[in-house]
Amino acid sequence: MLARFSVAYERFCRLLVTIFVVNVAILAHTLMGAVVLGFLPSLAATYSTFRMWLLSEDRSICAKEVWKTFHGFWKSEFKRANLFGWPLIVLWAVIIIDCCMMSRHARNSFDIAISGVLLLLIAVLVMFTCLVWVVRANYAERSVWIVRTTLAMIVARPLCSLLQVGLLILTVLVWVQWPGILMVFGLSLPMFCTAWIIYSFGRLPGMDIHDRMEQSAGHARNQTS
Repeated sequence: MLARFSVAYERFCRLLVTIFVVNVAILAHTLMGAVVLGFLPSLAATYSTFRMWLLSEDRSICAKEVWKTFHGFWKSEFKRANLFGWPLIVLWAVIIIDCCMMSRHARNSFDIAISGVLLLLIAVLVMFTCLVWVVRANYAERSVWIVRTTLAMIVARPLCSLLQVGLLILTVLVWVQWPGILMVFGLSLPMFCTAWIIYSFGRLPGMDIHDRMEQSAGHARNQTS
C-alpha cells in the first residue's frame, strides 16, 4: 500500500514538473518565434509533448527530456502550425468583430437573433479550438480531415465537449482566485487537462488511455504467464 502511494506520489510530482517545464518552454519558444510566429508552433508542440507523456507506459520523462522533446516538436511544427493556425485566428477575428457590431447596433428581433447565432458560433469555435490541436497532434492527416474529425467529435462526444466547457469555466475561476497558478503553470495546465479529457473520453482510435491501459495490462499478464 505504501509502495503504491509512493509510486503514485512520484508520478504526480513528475507530472507537475512536466507541466511547469512545458509552460516555460511555451514562453521561451513563443519569444524565439517573435511571438507572432512562435505561439502557434508552441501550441502544437505542447499537445505533442503531452501526447507522448499520456501514451507512454511509465511516464518517467525528466525535465531535460521534456524540454528537448518540446523543442524538437516546435521546430518540426514551425511552418505547418502557422499555416494551420492563422486561418483559425482570422476566423476568430471575423466572428468577434461581427458579434461586437451586431450587439452594438441590434435594433430589432432579427438583429438579436443574428447576435444569438454568432454567440453560438463562438461557443462551438471555443470547443473546436480546444479539441483541434489535440486531434492534429495525434493524426498525420490533411487539415480538412482534422477539421472534419474535430467537428464530428464535438457532436458525437457530448460528454467530452461538456467537460471542455466545464474546464474552461473552472480555469477562469482558478486563475481569478489563485493568480499564482497562472504564473507558475500558465496555459500549460489547462492544455494538459484538455488533452487528458480527450484521451479519456474522446474515444478516438489511437488516442484512448483506457485502451492503452488494457494493452499494457495484457502485455504484463503475458509476460507473467
